[in-house]
Amino acid sequence: MRWRRMRTAFVWLVIAGAAAAAPTPKNAVASAHPLATAAGMQMLREGGNAFDAAVAVSAVLAVVEPASSGVGGGGFYLLHSAKGNRDVMVDAREAAPLAARADMYVAPDRAPGTSSTDGPLAAGIPGEPAAWAHLARQYGRLPLSKSLAPAIQIARDGFPLYARLQNAIRVKQARLAASPDAARVFLDNGQVPAVGALIRQPDLAATLELLARKGVDAFYRGEWADRLVDGIRRDGGIWTREDLARYRVVERKPLTLHYRDATLVTAAPPSSGGVVIGEVLNMLSEYDFSHLDRDTRRHLTLEALRRAFRDRAEYLGDPDFVQMPLQRLLSADYAAGMATSIRLDRATPSDMLRPVAEESEGPHTTHFSVLDAQGNRVAATISVNLFFGATYVVPGTGFLLNDTMDDFSIEAGKPNAFQLVGAAANAVGPAKRALSSMTPTFVESPKGLLIIGSPGGSTIISNVLFGILGWFDGMSAAQIVAMPRVHHQYLPDLVTLEPGALSADERAALERRGHHVSEGRNTWGNTQVITWDYQTGEVVTASDPRGFGAGLVY
Repeated sequence: MRWRRMRTAFVWLVIAGAAAAAPTPKNAVASAHPLATAAGMQMLREGGNAFDAAVAVSAVLAVVEPASSGVGGGGFYLLHSAKGNRDVMVDAREAAPLAARADMYVAPDRAPGTSSTDGPLAAGIPGEPAAWAHLARQYGRLPLSKSLAPAIQIARDGFPLYARLQNAIRVKQARLAASPDAARVFLDNGQVPAVGALIRQPDLAATLELLARKGVDAFYRGEWADRLVDGIRRDGGIWTREDLARYRVVERKPLTLHYRDATLVTAAPPSSGGVVIGEVLNMLSEYDFSHLDRDTRRHLTLEALRRAFRDRAEYLGDPDFVQMPLQRLLSADYAAGMATSIRLDRATPSDMLRPVAEESEGPHTTHFSVLDAQGNRVAATISVNLFFGATYVVPGTGFLLNDTMDDFSIEAGKPNAFQLVGAAANAVGPAKRALSSMTPTFVESPKGLLIIGSPGGSTIISNVLFGILGWFDGMSAAQIVAMPRVHHQYLPDLVTLEPGALSADERAALERRGHHVSEGRNTWGNTQVITWDYQTGEVVTASDPRGFGAGLVY
């Protein structure tokens, strides 16, 4: 342990020295849509910083990528402020209404229902508007009205429909048709519009103008908020004026992890991603990867994911409501003990692990990364949960509600929409924030900096993990975002693959070890990356080729 402490101190000194000697960074933005990237870059050119850019990017994504995030959603903004060398996580996760109760989505006959995913009963209290105001007030240089201006213009004038969004509309066509205000925007006489059709959102433009003109209090309090609550309750929701008025973003201390010669700053609970990645990296530290072949390395990583996701299911939840043994879960001794159960030649069936104690978040998210010339940075993952959230637009507001309530453990041990199981730590409760897989992350070593994150529901964690491991292996930003996707989450006991992710020989190598492998029909994730090489000074952005995004550097 003494050597471990000395090594950690040495790593910090090396990183601090490398960062101090590093060239001046450049302004860089990578997001899931070119219009959002351009809006962020516009703020940087006009005197704003990375935090102003984050507001502009978020707001434009709310307009042009409404299936993934928006005014009615929430998320996590991981910030690094160069002044004072300070890291903070702004928790803008949606909060359960005060009237929420643990059994509210459990039907009397225990039959599966849709009330946790469709309609206003599925929605938590949104956090994105509060996050935008908080970033502008506490960290930005520009007024909120300026940062929201690009989004307002695009919502009013329209943008051309692109194939990825068209596909999302097609998947949710029937549900969108059931919400008159959603159908008016996203359907053409009840049909899916053609690629290139202009999508105009005048009601959303008016909502954003309200925020720009009157500030965030106009959203969460007052006459407009009253109309919002009345509309939701009229259609079966349980929001109250008190729910909106009491909502606040929470500044949390991010998790700080160490792996090889690097320091990782990543999301803390109510995100599960940082804890899971920390456990996995600690277990992998028990092995010398330089002496292992590629198939064995992949096997070990999947086995570590299996065990870390089991712990996610039992222990993790909202830190304001549950006590979590994070120090134990992230300790080297715990990882060493976990690693002893991993066989190099054989997969461990999930039902042989200790059962999750029970008591009596895809493609449906978005991520962006920002770096500015002062060294400030943002990794933000924001969401409405499933495609188009609750597929319900509150009349007259123009924005879709989230269906984040499905991220709670609706019933202990029963899977949610992402097939994740959970226990009492993540049960529904008044004002609680549901456990999330969103994992915005910074990785810094003597060689440079990685800013990374992804959508993808439960696969977010493995997307980010394998991206980090790829960066350690010397991959470029473009190679990281294009990596084939492989995932394991404890239950179901499956290694899931994107189409063509592994060769026949690679898949057979896993199956010989006893892994159950399933190749899906669809790709997942939409990773957005910025890298900064401290030796050359080069800053590179990369946007996932699976998506429609873009990265810019100047």
